[in-house]
Amino acid sequence: MVPQPNALTRPQATGSTPRAWWWDGLTSMTRTVIVVATIIGLLILLFTDRYLVALLVKPLDRIRHQFRQIAQGDLSQPIEPIGRNCVGQLVPLLSAMQDSLREAVSNIRSGSENIWRGATEISSGNNDLSSRTEEQAAALEETAASMEQLTATVKLNAESARQASELADVASTTASRGGSLVEEVVSTMSGISGSSKKIAEITTVINSIAFQTNILALNAAVEAARAGEQGRGFAVVAGEVRNLASRSANAAKEIEGLIADSVARVAQGAQLVNDTGTTMEAILRDITEVTTIMKQIASASEEQSKGISQVGIAITQMDGVTQQNASLVEQVSAAASALERQTEDLQRSVQKFRLSA
Repeated sequence: MVPQPNALTRPQATGSTPRAWWWDGLTSMTRTVIVVATIIGLLILLFTDRYLVALLVKPLDRIRHQFRQIAQGDLSQPIEPIGRNCVGQLVPLLSAMQDSLREAVSNIRSGSENIWRGATEISSGNNDLSSRTEEQAAALEETAASMEQLTATVKLNAESARQASELADVASTTASRGGSLVEEVVSTMSGISGSSKKIAEITTVINSIAFQTNILALNAAVEAARAGEQGRGFAVVAGEVRNLASRSANAAKEIEGLIADSVARVAQGAQLVNDTGTTMEAILRDITEVTTIMKQIASASEEQSKGISQVGIAITQMDGVTQQNASLVEQVSAAASALERQTEDLQRSVQKFRLSA
């Protein structure tokens, strides 16, 4: 079965007048409803336009005008409420922003005044500091004059010290010679001591030989008594006695040589001691000269002490001025601290605003 086209789906006939084909298919009631709905929609649009203009556009224009005054720097105009809608809710925020700006500007003005007063105090303190610095410069001039005198005295001391140094060098050389002589004396005495030890050893040998000689002599006497005419043992004993006698003779010769050597060393030690005495006399003379120069140094030191006293007085004056300067510096520091605190307050006030996204 082929479906028949209805009024809504029927196409426009060729050559017919240009009108909506669907409109022809509507009933009169439907057409009336459509017309009434269209009129009502137009009325609603017109009412909505007027309502939006009264509710949004005009309040936004007032807010824009208030922003313009704030941008021009006028923070004295009050902001009146314009309702409780979404635009009216911006008014408290705008008022709070204006109050924050007014408070920040007030703080900035107050801080600027405090900074100006602090700068004035710093300037006054610096002027006073400059005056006291001039006084300090005058005291330094006096110190410089005293230092010139002190320098001359120090030069004299330096010259005397140089001479004392030269004499000290000579004394050192002389003392070195004396030390060398003393070393030779010590070495000589050591040789004498060694010889004495050898003499003691030889004496011990001689005593042993003498003892053995006595024993052998006793044995020889015993053998001779026992043998009578026939004394073979006596011959042996006699030979031993001869050997011991020979050893005793050799030991005696060594003793004699050692004694002679000891005497010679003792004589040499005596000569060295004499030389040491002469050297010590020379050292004594040098020490006497050093003492004289030290007296000159003492006299120059006295003059130097006087100059140092003048320097001390000048330094005392400088100390007083320095203390006053320190007090001024403390005042400047306090003023600087106050300026710093005011700057921090200004920074906190400025930080209430957001300058960038």
